[in-house]
Amino acid sequence: MALAATLLHNAYFCGRCCRHKALQPLLGPLLSDSLSKSYSSYRRPGSQPEKKTTWQNVDLSFKKSIEVLKTQLGMLKKETEDHLAGPEGQSLTHYMLEQTRVVWEFRSQEDLNKWVISSDVEIGGKSEVYLKLGRNNQTALLYGTLNTEVPRDGETKYSGYCSMRAKPLVGSFARKKYYDWSNFNSLYLRVRGDGRPWMVNIYTDPYFSHQKDDLYNYFMFTRGGPYWEEIKIPFSKFFLSSRGRVQDDQHPIWLDKISTVGFTIGDKVNGPFQLEIDFIGLLNDRAHTEEFAYETYEKNPPL
Repeated sequence: MALAATLLHNAYFCGRCCRHKALQPLLGPLLSDSLSKSYSSYRRPGSQPEKKTTWQNVDLSFKKSIEVLKTQLGMLKKETEDHLAGPEGQSLTHYMLEQTRVVWEFRSQEDLNKWVISSDVEIGGKSEVYLKLGRNNQTALLYGTLNTEVPRDGETKYSGYCSMRAKPLVGSFARKKYYDWSNFNSLYLRVRGDGRPWMVNIYTDPYFSHQKDDLYNYFMFTRGGPYWEEIKIPFSKFFLSSRGRVQDDQHPIWLDKISTVGFTIGDKVNGPFQLEIDFIGLLNDRAHTEEFAYETYEKNPPL
């Protein structure tokens, strides 16, 4: 009897796990909003957590699940058609001869919804950041106020940053997708700043890495004034910062595993800031042949 009870318990437990895995792609989109709110809210150390569980905020319905399933199947059909057509849904000839590509532009509220803004408010800071459409709805205007005052929670030592980050690509049934920029060698921007330095960030998810995301940075110095700047940043200029050292030959940018791109300001200067962005694109500069922009040193050289 004991053996039979154990087998029944294991079968029931495995069935629950299988059902959970099967329903996760369908329930994922329904629960994403509630989960994002629960993980993004800031709670000071020592304060009591909310007594209301996440499941109590979820509204599940059979009709909504069917709509989500139809949407995911439509996305899967579109991905299959693009895969059969060629790289990224383009013909092979067009893909090989492509020299420029606009990845993000800002012409409507829908374009802004592809981005997420954040600041040190998440850790108790006082900086403010906003994102809206610019004049004539032709640009994105990122503005706010930087405040380096450290929150008095007894743990935080530094504060004063604001950022803007593109939402990662998501495929059908909540699959993680990546940008493939291996056909290009430079990031191309058209921006108008206020003279303050910005950090351009590229997040990658390489094949062989224990890190969740490798972060590559480039310091972009805006000149200010009423004139636009067209900035070309070769990928060789980005340095790896997530491991506490600059990029080296063993850790290049995995251009076929780009997860997202972002901008960060944190120059330790209190006051207002502003960055206007026309578009963010890619460039294949045939005249640029540099593969590595930083000095390399031989490890453990012989005496």
